[in-house]
Amino acid sequence: MSLRQRVKDAITSASGTKTGAAAARAVLDPESAGMGKALVSARRVPKLDARVPEGDALTAWDRRRAEYRLVNPANRRKYTVIVVGTGLAGSGAAAALAELGYHVECFTFHDAPRRAHSVAAQGGINAARARKIDGDSLRRFITDTVKGGDFRGREADVARLAEESVRVIDHMQAIGAPFAREYGGQLATRSFGGVQVSRTYYTRGQTGQQLQVAAAQALLRQVHRGSVTLHTRTEMLDLIVADGRAQGIVTRDLRTGELGVHTGHAVVLATGGYGSVYFHSTLAMNSNATATWRAHRRGAYFATPSYVQFHPTALPVSSHWQSKTTLMSESLRNDGRIWVPKDPDEKRPPGDIPEAERDYYLERRYPAYGNLTPRDIASRAARTEIEAGRGVGPLKNSVYLDFRDAIERLGRDVIAERYGNLFEMYHDATGEDPYTVPMRIAPGAHFTMGGLWSDYDQMTSVDGLFVGGEAGNNYHGANRLGANSLLSACVDGWFTLPLSVPNYLAGVSREAPLAHDAPEAVEALDAVRGRIDRLMQNETGTRPATFHRRLGEILYRGCGVSRSDATLRTALTELAELKEEFWQDVHVAGSGDRLNQELERAGRVADFIELAELMVTDALDRTESCGAHFREEFATPEGEAQRNDDEWCFVSAWETTAEGRHIRHVEPLTFETVPLQTRDYR
Repeated sequence: MSLRQRVKDAITSASGTKTGAAAARAVLDPESAGMGKALVSARRVPKLDARVPEGDALTAWDRRRAEYRLVNPANRRKYTVIVVGTGLAGSGAAAALAELGYHVECFTFHDAPRRAHSVAAQGGINAARARKIDGDSLRRFITDTVKGGDFRGREADVARLAEESVRVIDHMQAIGAPFAREYGGQLATRSFGGVQVSRTYYTRGQTGQQLQVAAAQALLRQVHRGSVTLHTRTEMLDLIVADGRAQGIVTRDLRTGELGVHTGHAVVLATGGYGSVYFHSTLAMNSNATATWRAHRRGAYFATPSYVQFHPTALPVSSHWQSKTTLMSESLRNDGRIWVPKDPDEKRPPGDIPEAERDYYLERRYPAYGNLTPRDIASRAARTEIEAGRGVGPLKNSVYLDFRDAIERLGRDVIAERYGNLFEMYHDATGEDPYTVPMRIAPGAHFTMGGLWSDYDQMTSVDGLFVGGEAGNNYHGANRLGANSLLSACVDGWFTLPLSVPNYLAGVSREAPLAHDAPEAVEALDAVRGRIDRLMQNETGTRPATFHRRLGEILYRGCGVSRSDATLRTALTELAELKEEFWQDVHVAGSGDRLNQELERAGRVADFIELAELMVTDALDRTESCGAHFREEFATPEGEAQRNDDEWCFVSAWETTAEGRHIRHVEPLTFETVPLQTRDYR
């Protein structure tokens, strides 16, 4: 019986006898639903130990740093650390470890490290420096972040994020990041969603680009010194695990097609998130999940994959054939006002609609935060207006972001100084002038809070495999606050991994890394060859991009801004059909022993489809609403997310067996600094 038929049979069996949460559990339990290996094992498994220091979360990082083991400087050059990814987390970790004296092998599929996707971040980077005297503090930063994540992130990790944020700004400025300044010379700040203070440091709308340039320069300095060996245009396709430890990776040279084995004493994955699984996303077209998914299939648990953030200020899709969406910085919500016409049949241009006939719905529903509500709330509110027929634009699939009042109050020159390059980008993309016509924005797949599960030391469930930046899961809970992304990547790369990786290496033999002809390395290499051969076996068929587009349509419908029992079940069936059709019909032109972007795309789409199955499984399993995971069945009468702390106050960390069975592991979450409470931004 095919996977598709097993899914259909299980759904039919469950829906005929149970409803709500009971039905979800029936479908997810192979014993009661008769699904064999198809979805998830419900049997009890030991709870995960995140190795968080006992005691006050506010002092946990100080205590952990004091107890970390060290490596003698004379011995450091005997250790090789593999770092995959050259964004802010990868560049920072590689440069810092090399500066300490370790030999680093660094990999990127770009032609230069500065092209990593961290350059795309626009609005800013948070820091709890309390320089504005506006009530900000370390504790308020922690409160905002834990609350913003709807109490589904690890509190001790958030405390570390807040503590190190103070050093990050000084460090990035010291290595060349040109932060904006006030007239008197002090660094300028602005506000972002989910907070009522000004703690976001920025460089106009180019913050990610400027931080990435600085980090890449620091990395290249170590390359010049000979401490880092940089491998450009090289993609990781598998993880090598030997003796229960991550000891290397299998790569493909994207220019020649040559497969290679690289081994070391530890591996760091800093390869970004998986938002591009939705096809239409704010991520670059090459962004993918292959590195983390391959590591997952080698034993690294994947945490809460259904936690996906839809950015409320993306440009709307204007054509079916559009390849991606474009991000407009959340910083625009500082001065722009979001609204829709009250009349769904409104035909007048926005400038002709009187004030009384406009609905500034965020300001109406959330007067305390207004247009600076967290992203998950702003996105759901926009989706509600659009689905109610009050959307604007040619396809009625967007809402207005209007700067009329800000320009009248502050003047055009001030707005241009703050957001000029963003306005230019909008004009280039749409042909409309945002100084005179309101921007049109809509929720778009953006950041993924899920990722490889890691403990307090950033190590995954596979010894020796570390994770940094968006590739991990530990800071943001069920919703990331704006400007915490660049911060978490910098904290991981510059201040956490350079301490936790040596702590691990101190207990590892200084003998040479695993031999390239070791059985585990050969097996991983053969597995990659087999996957490539399978992808190229069809002489005719459908291009990989077509399957990717269809995958995105399934996910937007079934596991998008909101999801329900019915949409998730339908998505599972559709994914099973898509997966079966993909392997029967995907056609990859050319050969594997040369530059072949169709082959690159095919491998990434194959991994995306498997990841999508786990995303939907996780969303169906978690019978509550929290943050960006909004189950329509679990909402307050006012339409807000309704958590179930009694049953779901934990991180779901998924294991996928060789047979395809998904097993949920649990990391319980506790909150002492910020007691559990219902989020309220009104």
